[in-house]
Amino acid sequence: MQNQQQTTVTNSDVFPASQAMIADDEIDLRELFAVIWKGKWLIILLTIVFAAGAVVFALSKPNIYKSSVLLAPATKEGGGMSGLASQFGGLASLAGVNLGSGSSSKTDLALAVLQSRQFLTAFVNRHHLKIALFAGEKWDANSGELLLNNEIYDSEKQLWLREVKPGKSPEPSDWEVYKLFKNMLVAAPDKDNGMVILSIEFLSPILAKQWVELLVSDLNKEMRETDSQEVDRNIQYLQSNLETTNLADMRTVFYQLIEDQLKTKMLSQAQTEYVFKTIDPAVVAEEKSKPKRALIFVLGTLLGGMLGVMLVLVRHFMRKTDVED
Repeated sequence: MQNQQQTTVTNSDVFPASQAMIADDEIDLRELFAVIWKGKWLIILLTIVFAAGAVVFALSKPNIYKSSVLLAPATKEGGGMSGLASQFGGLASLAGVNLGSGSSSKTDLALAVLQSRQFLTAFVNRHHLKIALFAGEKWDANSGELLLNNEIYDSEKQLWLREVKPGKSPEPSDWEVYKLFKNMLVAAPDKDNGMVILSIEFLSPILAKQWVELLVSDLNKEMRETDSQEVDRNIQYLQSNLETTNLADMRTVFYQLIEDQLKTKMLSQAQTEYVFKTIDPAVVAEEKSKPKRALIFVLGTLLGGMLGVMLVLVRHFMRKTDVED
């Protein structure tokens, strides 16, 4: 009986304490909502200010258009190099001759070349894109022309006027060209089917379409010329070894390798789409890809409201702390 009474007393002591904690929490929540309601005008004011700022920021950003092209590896099936590679691959490796790699590795190599500094800077300089990239300000939908910023480039005098730090040239350097153009370029390979989506985002949808088409054309040409030079070196090397070899079997191998290298060179020169074949060509975009003005407005409004609530609460608790001290 005594133990039961002690247990009953203990429980009666615990439950009122927990009820008091719940009551304190309820009081805190009421106080919290009361503080927020009291500072509602400050919250509303900050929300309006941030919403207006988000609208101004969103409207100040020019429209950006994306042009994309779907590519597939231009594989060469059947005999030719693949047949010889399986038959004489070991001997060719011993002879120091590369019979070529698979389509997947060639695709990876082409994508690496596409995003390299050397290729991109050469591409921009070759097609004279530097002015449009750095001085382009807005695309005129009526005329279809790209409007330039006269404070960056003087079209009449053909003079760069942009302000730069001491020691730098007003004309953009190759490193600046590479960083800017690489940020505009997106190459998304799909490992499952081997397809590649190549995209460019720019102020002008017309230029974006032209540039992505030029990129595919120049990349195919670059890879074709590189492989052609490699084939020439292989042929020269094979011919020099053929002259110094008296073994009949090795001479037969060298003759077949030289013959196939000549076929490869001849086919590569006749093939326009050497590495990538266009499946879905690029078109002039009719809708902008960014900025997402509605999203900017929503995020700006939410940020203003959250900042207002935080400011009201911080101010209240700082005053409360000062009173308690």
